[in-house]
Amino acid sequence: MGSGTSTQHHFAFPNAEKAFKAAALIQRWYRRYMARLEMRRQCTWSIFQSIEYAGQQDQVKLHDFFSYLVDHFTPSSHNERDFLHRMFTEESVPQDSEMENCSDYESIEVPDNYMGPRLSFPLLPDHATALVEAFRLKQQLHARYVLNLLHEARKHLVQLPNINQVSTCYSEEITVCGDLHGQLDDLIFIFYKNGLPSPERAYVFNGDFVDRGKDSVEILMVLFAFMLVYPKEFHLNRGNHEDYLVNLRYGFTKEVMHKYKMYGKKILKVLQDVFCWLPLATLVDEKVLILHGGVSDITDLELLSKLDRHKIVSTLRCKTRKENEKQVEEKGRAKQTSSAGRPSPWFLPQSRSLPSSPLRLTSHQTHKAGRSSSVPCSGPLDSRWVSWQARRSVDLELERCRQQAGFPVIKEKEEPWLCRAEADSEAGELLEPTQEEWRQVVDILWSDPMAQEGCKANTVRGGGCYFGPNVTKQLLQKYNLQFLIRSHECKPEGYEFCHGRKVLTIFSASNYYEVGSNRGAYVKLGPALSPHIVQYQANKATHRLTVRQRISRVEESALRALRNKLFAHSSDLLDEFKKHDKDKTGLISLGQWAAAVESALRLGLPWRVLRPQLVNSAAGNMLEYNSWLEDLAKEQPSFKNIQSSLLETLYRNRSNLETIFRIIDSDHSGSRCSCKNVRGNGH
Repeated sequence: MGSGTSTQHHFAFPNAEKAFKAAALIQRWYRRYMARLEMRRQCTWSIFQSIEYAGQQDQVKLHDFFSYLVDHFTPSSHNERDFLHRMFTEESVPQDSEMENCSDYESIEVPDNYMGPRLSFPLLPDHATALVEAFRLKQQLHARYVLNLLHEARKHLVQLPNINQVSTCYSEEITVCGDLHGQLDDLIFIFYKNGLPSPERAYVFNGDFVDRGKDSVEILMVLFAFMLVYPKEFHLNRGNHEDYLVNLRYGFTKEVMHKYKMYGKKILKVLQDVFCWLPLATLVDEKVLILHGGVSDITDLELLSKLDRHKIVSTLRCKTRKENEKQVEEKGRAKQTSSAGRPSPWFLPQSRSLPSSPLRLTSHQTHKAGRSSSVPCSGPLDSRWVSWQARRSVDLELERCRQQAGFPVIKEKEEPWLCRAEADSEAGELLEPTQEEWRQVVDILWSDPMAQEGCKANTVRGGGCYFGPNVTKQLLQKYNLQFLIRSHECKPEGYEFCHGRKVLTIFSASNYYEVGSNRGAYVKLGPALSPHIVQYQANKATHRLTVRQRISRVEESALRALRNKLFAHSSDLLDEFKKHDKDKTGLISLGQWAAAVESALRLGLPWRVLRPQLVNSAAGNMLEYNSWLEDLAKEQPSFKNIQSSLLETLYRNRSNLETIFRIIDSDHSGSRCSCKNVRGNGH
């Protein structure tokens, strides 16, 4: 038996050695295979992001052009003057009477055959939950209820400070969600996986609720409904897409007009005002700052907490104050500084608005309260104001009790000094934001972090800045913060830490570029403020795909978008190719092709790596560029029926043209545009 055992071991050792070699070979092959897939995934990601950011640059350049036009063009006729005024009339802050007219939802009748959700105010938790279920079943909310909900949301938002305060003492945990971009499936999945909002489960949604996706309206209605049901546990921050000029380009304006047609313009007008009232940031336990984009080396949280956010109608165009108005403001600040005592901490609400009350204020009263909540003040409030505010809070509670008991309403007496203060506030309503205030808001809504030290202009997006680890460290130390949570950037895994885990990016729109392109994520904060990340895929189809299938599908979509981009710049590419083809042979090397393409498009992509997917045939490492450009044109729809140069020009500027037409289309009908609007009295 002993010899038998020895013989068995003799044959086992060679087999084990072969098994180890096979395992090592398989492991080496697998690592190379995964490395190639990762390289393809990164190239695909670079294509999507470069094209997205190039579109944002075009958006900023377009409105820079219109700003220059408005500032320097002298109309030759009344028609031209009216046309330019109409193009930018949305830039002005809506007045009380205008908002009351747009919020006139009571005159809108709901037909008897309407089968969608119905709302009654004040909203209850069941109403908000029923709204989610109705939208899941693809039902549409009637325009009357949309305007009613927006009206109530606006009344609530005007009472909030610029920087909201949230505490983990009142909730078991706080969930922070990033960009949703009109993807309702992601919002429903978050509520399904994490639970519906409740007093024990607070939420912060960090901007960019709209655009790109097809359900932006439904997302807004759900978010505003839960905000009204749980005003202390449900918070919203403004993103760079909560901006009517951005909405003109990226689809939200079109979605509203398609779904609500005759009431679409009225809804858009109210939404423009509601977006201006969204808070700019949220502070958790005075230690974690949540804002949409990022910070810069000049970010001043004290200034951000005191400026009038309602005046920042759009971050794409700044209307600054006149010099004489600035002087008046500086004098007012000087008076406040001379009478100021000990300054209050920056994170305390700099609000003169009335305390929250069950009483329902009229639209005019609410708007006044909201406008005064953002009046800049360098020092503490007047002692008379503080004592009046305390008395007022007691009076409001007594008045509520009187109404419940059925006693007649007692008209209150107004303090003379309060009337003067309110009159001063009304006089200051004509002031526009300063350049510094506008820049502060642009930076926190548009900026991105970078690995390098310092702070520089964000030329890739066309707005905001890139901020380095030292900028983050400086801000955290200055305001005694632990870390920042921001959104604004799509990440493959739905989240990303940077700057030594002091900056956390959260993006909640899964499959943002294409099905399988990225996961969504949200972060949960408990009393210890340790971030707990939850990732997900809202689309069930992605779970049935292998890694290779998912990457191939996303890669195909990215390359298709890149070929469209190349076709849109055919003329520029031809000029660059001719620069390299000095002998006019019609041939260039593949290295010259890569250099020429980058020079024309400036997308910063690895063209040499992408060449095999973009260049099908090249004899002897040389490319016949005219044939390559013709192949690009053949891939475009209906290219045979349209002159190539005209098609290229229209295709390249299609987004800008669509934005311009929407600006000109004052009634947002999308069906007609008078030639007089463009030519001006026929000249």
